[in-house]
Amino acid sequence: MSNLTSRRDFLRLLGVSGLLTFTGGVLSACGAQTGQKGVPAAPGAGAGAGGASTPVDLEIAIKSVQTEVPIFTGKPTRVWTYQAQVLKGDAASVQALPDTYLGPAIRVRKGQRVRVQYTNELPGNAEQSIIHWHGLHLPERMDGHPRDAIAPGKTYTYEFQVTDRAGTYWFHPHPHERTAAQVYMGLAGLFIVTDEEEAAAGLPAGAYDVPLILQDRSFDKDNQLAYISDPMGSGMTQIMMGFLGERIVVNGKADFTLPVATRVYRLRLLNGSNSRIYKLGWADGTPLTVVGTDGGLLEKPVQKKYVTLAPGERIELWADFSGRKVGDELTLRSLEFSGAEGAAAGGSGNMGGMSGSGMNMGGMSMGAAAGQAPALGAPLTVLKVRVERQEPETLKLPARLSQLNFNRVYDAVNRDNPRSFALTMRNMVWKINDRTFEMDGVTEGETVKLNTTELWEFVNQTNPGEMTDPMGMAHPFHIHGLQFQVVDRRVMPELAAGWESVREGYVEEGWKDTFLLMPGERVKVLLRFADHTGMFVYHCHNLEHESAGMMRNYRVTA
Repeated sequence: MSNLTSRRDFLRLLGVSGLLTFTGGVLSACGAQTGQKGVPAAPGAGAGAGGASTPVDLEIAIKSVQTEVPIFTGKPTRVWTYQAQVLKGDAASVQALPDTYLGPAIRVRKGQRVRVQYTNELPGNAEQSIIHWHGLHLPERMDGHPRDAIAPGKTYTYEFQVTDRAGTYWFHPHPHERTAAQVYMGLAGLFIVTDEEEAAAGLPAGAYDVPLILQDRSFDKDNQLAYISDPMGSGMTQIMMGFLGERIVVNGKADFTLPVATRVYRLRLLNGSNSRIYKLGWADGTPLTVVGTDGGLLEKPVQKKYVTLAPGERIELWADFSGRKVGDELTLRSLEFSGAEGAAAGGSGNMGGMSGSGMNMGGMSMGAAAGQAPALGAPLTVLKVRVERQEPETLKLPARLSQLNFNRVYDAVNRDNPRSFALTMRNMVWKINDRTFEMDGVTEGETVKLNTTELWEFVNQTNPGEMTDPMGMAHPFHIHGLQFQVVDRRVMPELAAGWESVREGYVEEGWKDTFLLMPGERVKVLLRFADHTGMFVYHCHNLEHESAGMMRNYRVTA
């Protein structure tokens, strides 16, 4: 994609024009490249890459559709959602979250072979889509690359073996330029893996194993989802900074309260927001006990005053309510932090009145939600917990959860010269190493060899001269196709205040697939490229940034 020379060109790439409030019309698609190699595939015709079908343990049909759900009293809300049906295997493998617009939780065991028939039934004839299995280690054509996006009425067949550790993974759409809008409309679900090591850890299970998907959304007076308003003008800030909603919804429900017993719970938290970062902590100061991250269980529990959770990241908590009384209420808050969106060192998280929900310049409001959506870093209530019944508890927090077999920095082929990736804004365009997304573009600096270990360093640079982001903005970063280790973090001294306000909440003792870079921060990650050759993407998981081009390919060669 070439450099953008005008705001109109930029917005064309986002596929938005005019008022984008989802009140019933079909969303206009943006004419992204399709690259429909290996699709459509008829049911049972084999993998999306066109290979021969093999016996599977679990076969699921998933379709993305438009429907309506009651979120508030009054008119139902029009949403897009994933609907799933088990065609072969254990019917309990697909568990719908009750009364929600979100897709189901798919539960599988490590080692199972899975086939998914995905059919795009989104409205209109141009809303292409594809499913990405976030965090899973899969072959190239099973990962959900934007080039594999299919048109409405078409089917793409995934077929793969689950090789990942037990953990909380998820799935969401990944078409180029349309990911942000499609996720916002409701397309997301969980992919939960179990294995023998997890079973031996003695963690809460069944009704005491609770997934919690955190999102922020805005709604109009008719209860319809409102996204980016007037993108040719006021909504430009929402696009550049990332969209922030007015209401926190958990599992698709506003003002969410989790009823619990006086027991221990395993809380699986996913930050499914487009761009909002959460600094999660109990309002009464109770520490958080972390047992898992993106790639599964830690070796041993870790206690935190708070946990910093960026879009795309997951965290698993051991939440012990056994000492509480029936009637007790607890509040999970997002605590205040600074410096995440263009703020000067020590700032409040806003620069000159700017926030992700809008911008005020000279008293003129820019952005329909200006002054309504909490700014990034503002304190807010995420959910409440209410103790509703007394039950005996026998579980004890394990001293050891799992065995982690990490890679060694010493084994990195480039340990003395890590690959460097600069995250910048130039001429109001988000870039990686001064490049935006190209559907099939891969540079020499993005080409790696199979069965090697490498160090990659990501640098979140400041952007002097850029009106909307001179001091830099936080970027949650996701690398497809593998799990990795975060091995080093550093920050520019002049931007350390914002970093200090969230850094104690990083949980990086385990495997990761998504990590946060605060403004001015340098992060080194250690990656092992094993099993699969091919082309995968890496990108900012602020979905507005991704849809605007802050994404690139890397290629693994034999």
